[in-house]
Amino acid sequence: MPYEDLKDKVAIITGARRGMGRAQALKLAALGCKVLLADISQDDCQKVAHEIEQSGGQAIACQCDISNKAEVERMVDLAMKEFGKIDILVNNAGICQFKPFLQISEQEWDRTLDINLKGYFLCAQAVAREMAKQKRGVIVNIASVAMGQVGMGFQNLVHYCASKGGIVAMAEAMALELAPLGIRVNTIAPGAIDTPMVSTVKEDAKMLEGILAKIPLQRMGKPEEIANVVAFLASDESSYMTGSVVIADGGWCAD
Repeated sequence: MPYEDLKDKVAIITGARRGMGRAQALKLAALGCKVLLADISQDDCQKVAHEIEQSGGQAIACQCDISNKAEVERMVDLAMKEFGKIDILVNNAGICQFKPFLQISEQEWDRTLDINLKGYFLCAQAVAREMAKQKRGVIVNIASVAMGQVGMGFQNLVHYCASKGGIVAMAEAMALELAPLGIRVNTIAPGAIDTPMVSTVKEDAKMLEGILAKIPLQRMGKPEEIANVVAFLASDESSYMTGSVVIADGGWCAD
């Protein structure tokens, strides 16, 4: 049976309180994973954990600012204390702020890079140290089609695009170093996904129409559709993949 290997695996999902992170947590839990849900809001994560438990799964909530090394280490320690191992890390947490390039402040640049890129580094490094001890593990990073090098630019998102491009470059280098330790590292580049993060786009009818016109499938993706890709990359179904970038964008990049 596909994904049978995920049963009793332990997964950490960052940014798990809503949107894609919540969908990823529900998907992995449904496939038998024990999950740690990390986000800035303990209460919101606890709601998702309760939802998983109501369905017969195992989950714990953890308040964590992934840009803070001490909090990341506390998150990893909690997973090890509660579950005894970490098999999967989904680096999903992120922020997106639309702002013209000439108006982005140094503080706004730093905050975006701290969460979207530094946070991924801190989580991956802390988790990989534990994975290396067991000689196995999977890290899945959530980037974006706004990562550069795909023939598409995004206005008013210079800091966001820089962070997402950095994720891809970092993941490729990590994959090379961690492969001998039995750890696979892959990245997903979603297109427009219907989550709270894109509420600004949905509120602007003209902007939304312009984006949908570029997507051959003529709709935004669902968080559950990205969760399906996460499950594939987290499982042995993708055992020969590392250092890869999977684009899931409804055909946007192919247009």
